Amino acid sequence: MRPSVPEHEPTGFGLKSSQTSKPGATNRAQTAAMNIKDTTVEVPAPTVWATLQARDARALIDWLVALGFEESFVYSDGAAVVHAQLWWPEGGSLMLADHSVAGDCSRQTGAFGAYVVTDHVDEVYERAKSTGARIVSELAEQHHGEREFTVADPEGNVWSFGSYRGEPRKS
Repeated sequence: MRPSVPEHEPTGFGLKSSQTSKPGATNRAQTAAMNIKDTTVEVPAPTVWATLQARDARALIDWLVALGFEESFVYSDGAAVVHAQLWWPEGGSLMLADHSVAGDCSRQTGAFGAYVVTDHVDEVYERAKSTGARIVSELAEQHHGEREFTVADPEGNVWSFGSYRGEPRKS
């Protein structure tokens, strides 16, 4: 069963497609469009990609796009998604494909989890609710002062969205 996806397919958070992340591109246009004060931060092309396999990768891609991910590339062999790349408009990336039991990289479906940083927690929460997704943890302010929520995708993977950017790197 395909997830309920809103009729509009958003590109990020009100950003034009020319303002979205591309490999090696800066994040200045995105930052300005989201009214974030620091526009000097450049986001490098990802060097770490989260990966997962799905029973229905096309449906999962549609669900992730409904939440705000951007579909960058999809390679299919017939009806099977062999390789797909999605970008998070505030930085980050994801690769996914339909599950295959063959090969060394075969992974169990529905066992993935991620924390996605966003300055638009409330908007993403509303998008998640509009898909009919199972809310695992309601939107709330956490003990560290940041807002976040957790949702399960149609495959059973768990996605947390919040404003917590982690602790600074040690020099």
